[in-house]
Order: sequence, then structure tokens, then C-alpha cells
Amino acid sequence: NMMYAVDLRQATRACDSSKSLAKVFRKYRTEAMMRIIWRDINRIASTHETMREVSLLASACIDVGVDRLYRDACARYGTPIGARTCAPVEMVVFGMGKLGGAELNLSSDIDLIFSYPDDGETDVSSMAAPSSAKPMSNHEFFSRVGKSLIHLLDAVTAEGFVFRVDMRLRPYGASGPLVMSFDAMETYYETQGREWERYAMIKAIPIAGDCDAGQQLLSALQPFIYRRYLDFGAIQSLRDMKLLIEQEVVRRSMFDDIKLGAGGIREIEFVVQSFQLIYGGRNPQLQTSVLINALNGLLSEAYLDSTVVAQLKEAYAFFRDTEHALQAWRDEQTQRLPVDDELGQARLAFAMAYDDWSSFYAVLEVHRQHVSAIFADVVKATAERTPSDHVGRQWFDFWQLNDDEGRFVDALALIGFEDPVSALRSVWQLRDSPKVNAMEAVSRARLDKFMPMLLDAVAASDEPDQVLRRLLPFVESVLRRTAYLALLNENPPALKRLVRYFESSEWVSDQLTRYPALLDELLDTQHLASVPSVESLQDELRQQLLRIPEDDLEMAMEVLRHFKRGHGLRVAAAEIDGLIPLMRVSDYLSFVADTVLNAVFDMAWAQLIERYGSPVREDGSACQRDFLIVAYGKLGGYELGHQSDLDLVFIYEAAAQQMTMGEDDVPGAQAVDNAVFFTRLGQRIIHILTTVTAGGQLYEVDMRLRPSGASGLLVTTFASFSDYQHDRAWTWEHQALSRARVVAGNGELSQRFVDLREDVLSLSRDKAALKADVLDMRNKMREHLSAEDAPIDVE
Repeated sequence: NMMYAVDLRQATRACDSSKSLAKVFRKYRTEAMMRIIWRDINRIASTHETMREVSLLASACIDVGVDRLYRDACARYGTPIGARTCAPVEMVVFGMGKLGGAELNLSSDIDLIFSYPDDGETDVSSMAAPSSAKPMSNHEFFSRVGKSLIHLLDAVTAEGFVFRVDMRLRPYGASGPLVMSFDAMETYYETQGREWERYAMIKAIPIAGDCDAGQQLLSALQPFIYRRYLDFGAIQSLRDMKLLIEQEVVRRSMFDDIKLGAGGIREIEFVVQSFQLIYGGRNPQLQTSVLINALNGLLSEAYLDSTVVAQLKEAYAFFRDTEHALQAWRDEQTQRLPVDDELGQARLAFAMAYDDWSSFYAVLEVHRQHVSAIFADVVKATAERTPSDHVGRQWFDFWQLNDDEGRFVDALALIGFEDPVSALRSVWQLRDSPKVNAMEAVSRARLDKFMPMLLDAVAASDEPDQVLRRLLPFVESVLRRTAYLALLNENPPALKRLVRYFESSEWVSDQLTRYPALLDELLDTQHLASVPSVESLQDELRQQLLRIPEDDLEMAMEVLRHFKRGHGLRVAAAEIDGLIPLMRVSDYLSFVADTVLNAVFDMAWAQLIERYGSPVREDGSACQRDFLIVAYGKLGGYELGHQSDLDLVFIYEAAAQQMTMGEDDVPGAQAVDNAVFFTRLGQRIIHILTTVTAGGQLYEVDMRLRPSGASGLLVTTFASFSDYQHDRAWTWEHQALSRARVVAGNGELSQRFVDLREDVLSLSRDKAALKADVLDMRNKMREHLSAEDAPIDVE
């Protein structure tokens, strides 16, 4: 990146403000990208040269940006000094993903991780006016530099943007600190690093700041990334990742996505990085962030033969060329083929040097088939899928033929249908409906194969009339997405489970009919018999959120809803199958709610910080997420049901009558009062939880257990909450506190809440007065039941 860095440094030398710096960066990026695109389209540069040039440009922008922002921050806050070395320390920026592998597309986002070698604080004596300045911790110093760098690169202005930045691969993801010291990084990966994070760290390289120090950190992390023994223990994790890939393609209809679709770029990356994870510890040749170099290593070490390597290289080059052509058109980050756009098809075929779309697509399909076959061989499916051995001929006739209605009615009656005429006519009504008649040939073939299998399974149930009534709306709901039918056609055990679940639960039937994507959960049977930990659920959700743009709140809300509904279906299925007891069902549902609340808190906090900057503590330092989500009621007591609402209370701690850091913390942020920040944070959390989208609602939220109930403030300071509990709370509020627990927020503040709760519940009480208060509250609850309520209210 030397040439780009020299040119950019020269161009920014005269910049005297953040606005002028941002303008020059965007102008330089636009001019450089024009040259790169022109060379790519005219075939002056190869695919790999184009990817390398874009990656070098990005690295240069990051390097020059970090250097400039670091110097500006030193002038403002003093130079950060390491506590161990007593010497100045610099920031290190690691490039991940395609940037780390020098494989950026024309419109890729860039995955980064920020770190620094040593904790300590700034030396203010070197500043021009040091007398009024206070030392700042190295962590806060580099956090500010990191935020400024993200804004410099990512913010969209009149001149556009430089590169979209994604920081979610850092330790702890979106909930983690923006920057971490080397010691903290090592501790995290040694004690908490997941298999998929090993997968991600294969691509990590230091690209800006103190790169020598960054390389030392990566060397220290080598035992985590590459195990010295043959790491077959990683195979199960790789199988899980493979299943996630397949399910995501189906759920999001990504069949025409050259990155995520079957036989696409992600499958090539999976093949190569799987071998790297398993064998890289014993073969240094595989310890590379560049995919092509890794393929060469796999060939020379005889892990893959020359034909497979050649097919993967050719497919990879073709797919990446296609990506460049798609993204060069409007600088959009897309990998979707223009399936229903003839002009777009012609444009893409021309850019790829083909005479027409059909010629281009034929070559694309050959590459996809090669990759799919290789991908299927690398990691075998967790369970062999076998087609149905046989289905009675009568069910094919029943579905296909119109004649002999009497024979079919008699057969249904003999099997056990109470109303065989209605059953027959409802099936035929579906078959002859306009929706079915309008299906394409491939989709209709899937339906024609599926329906006899379904009818055969329904006939074996104890209540075929009811099961059929519930199943037909489900079938109708998937007519436009028959990939789900294909999955069931290939997996008869899943079809049998589907019928059993529809027979046992109207709620499950309704969920699957409204949200057919939940069908994926039925295929993943290995997890049904156990209740996952909160940690594993958080890790699963984090991986799902990493697959969407960080700033796409709408898509993130859909991911959260799918996650919650999917696990709700899993636990219902396990309950129907008798795999887990009732008490563990409520534990499972509570764990899911805890996981969702932590993710929602992360999202809301990030959005508010971006808008207002960090709130401040009494000592003037930035708040470290000093906020608690406290669960009461069923969630607090791990007794959540499938349709329970959430009783929540929000508590925070920050300096009174103080403003957030605003632009001092995040460029472009507007300072507001700390109390306003936390009130809007609470409102944002409730909005994300309760908004009704196409995927439904996450949870109903009840905030009436907060101090002073519905008339009280939405968020409460810790001091106010403590005073209220000691001086003004009613007995029933102390009863409610007995089931309260913190589900998300700052660890130190959380412990203080635990101590406060124990203190309040341990207060000495007058037994007679306590008994009178409890009886009075119980009588009020009975009086509250209306005349229309059921004779027996179990709650």
C-alpha cells in the first residue's frame, strides 16, 4: 500500500479539520476506485490483481487515517505511555475477512479489530498547554481514536464514504469494548475463544499502526488459531457452521447469491479454512490469510488433488469477477444475480465478456456444481438423508386423479377419518387452486412428490382429520418457497416429526404456518434433547447477527425474531417428544429471553452512543455501560412460558446534571443530558422488543413494577431505586423483588443490585403487619378478576 499511502498523506497534509480530512479521503478513494474498476472491466488487471489493489487502497486509507488521528489525539490528550515499558504505545489495527486475505471486492465492507500493546495513561507534559489537562487511560485514548477512525471511513457525506466498517468480529462482539489491550486479547482467546473465532482469526493480519507489535500478538495467538495436533475436535463445530450456511440460504432465499448460495464463494472459503483449522498447526504452509496461497499449500501437502484445487481456483476467480461486475455498477455491496432483470442480465453478461445471459449462466452453473460436490465431500452432513423407501400407490392416485371419488372416500374412512368427504375435497381444493396451477415445473414436481408422502404420514396419525386441517394451510404457505418441501422430501424423519408436532400442538402448527423458515429447526435434531446454556445461545445469536450489515436495524430485528421463534419451536418440539421436563422448558425459554435482552441492549447502546456520545460518570470518565435491565416476575424466576410478557425495570448510574460527551467522543454526536440519554436508551430497548414487524413481535413488555409504577420515571438511578426500596416501597413490591435478577448490563453495578436486594429482603419486619399486607393484596387481586373471567384462574 506504499504508493497509495504516500499519495494520500500528501493529499491530506493541508487538512486542518475533520471535515476537510474526510472530504479529501473520499475524493481520493473515488479517484482510485475509478482507476481500479476501469482496469478490471477492460481486463487489464486480473481478478486477483483487482482484489489486491482494492485491499491495498483500504489498508492505506486505514494506515494514513490512524496515523493522522493518533497524532491529533496526542496533541489533545497527551501521548499514551505503557505501564510496563514506560514508552509511547501506538494503536494496532487488524484486518479481518477479505481485507486480511487481500481479497476485497469493489464494494466490500472492511472487518477490523482494534488493539494496543499495553495499558497505562497519557503523558500530558508533552502537550502545548499541559497545565489544564488530566491524564487519560490508554483504553479511553485508543477508544476515541478508534471511534474517530470509524467515522472518518464509514460516515456517508455529500462526497460518499471511504469504506464501510464492521467491528463485530472483535472479542465479545458488539457488546465488547471497541479496543482491547494485548493482554486482554490473549486472555479472551485463551479462555473464551470459540471455534468460529478461530475460523475468523485465520484471516487476521496487522495493517495499520504498530504492525510489528501486532505481528507479535498474532504469534502469541498461534496456539489458539492453529493447534499443533491434528485438530479433529474442530470437525463438529465445522459441521454446525455448515448447517448454519445451508439453513441461512433456505431461510433468506439466497439461491441466486453467488457468495452465500449453494456452490458459491462461502463454500469455497469453508473448504479451504476447514483444512487450515484441522491441519494448520502441523503445516506452517497452511498458516496464511490468503486463500489462493492456502490452496497451493493444500495441493503441495496432498490434502487436495490437482483437479479439485484447479476447480476451486477457477470457480473462485469466476465468482469474484462476477462480484466485481455486480458491485461496480452502483457501488453497492451485493452478490445477488439479476434474475428478473433482463437489462441487468445483459449488463452483467457484457461485463463478464459473454455474448448473452444464457452463455454466462451456463458457465456459472458448471462452477457451482463443482464447488457443491467438493463442499459436500469435505464435511459430511450430521445425519444421512435418505429418500422415502416407498409410499403407498393409493396416495399418489389420491393426489393426482380426479375420478373414483367414492373409492378414495371409502379408503379415508377405513383409515380413520371421521369426515372423509371434507378431507378429500380440501386436498383436491388445494391441488386445483390457482396458486398451485401457477407454480413453475420444478416447484410443482416437488409438491407432487411431497403430498403423497405427507398424506401417508397423516394417515398414520391418531387424529388424521385435525392434523390434515392444520397441515394444509402450512403447505399453502410454502408454495412460493418450495425449497422447504425439498428438504422434507429428502428427510422423511423430519416429515414424521412435522406431522407429530402438528397433531400435538395448535401453537406449533400456527407458528410453522406463519413462519415456515422455522422448519429448519426440525432438521437440527441433535440439539432438541438438551437445554443450551446462556453462553452457547449468546454465541449462536452473535454468529447470526454477524451475517448482516451492522447498521441494518430492520434486518437485525428480524434475526432476533427468528432466533426467538426458532428456539421456541425447538423447546416445544422437545416438550412434545418428552425429551425435557417442564421445569427445564421454562429454563430454556428464560435463557432465550436473557440472550435476546442482552443483544437488544447492545444494539440500543451502540445506537445511542453514535447519536449522543458516551454519558459520563461523576469523575468525568465515560460510562462503561452503567445500566441494568432487571427482570421481575416469570422471567426473574426462570418460569417463562411460550407467550409470557417480560416484567422489566431499568436502572442506571451516571453523573447528575451532566451532559454526554457528544462530539468529544463520537464525531458528529450531539451532547444531551445524561438522564435524557438513559431515558432514550430505555425507550429504544422497548421499541426493539415490542415493535411488530413482518416477523411478529419479540416480547410484550410490562414496566409497571418500576418505582412508583406507571406514574414513575421509565429509568431510575441506582441511588433513587435504593432510596425507594428502603423508604417508600410497598410490601408487595418487596415480594416482587424476591424474584428480581439482573439479565443485562454492567457487572459492577449488577453486584451492587444483588447486595441491595439482599439487604432489602433481609430487613426486619412486623409479622402481623406483613401478614395483613399480604392478605390485603391477595383480596385486591381477587376483586380485580372480572365477572367474565374463567371460573378457575390458575395464575
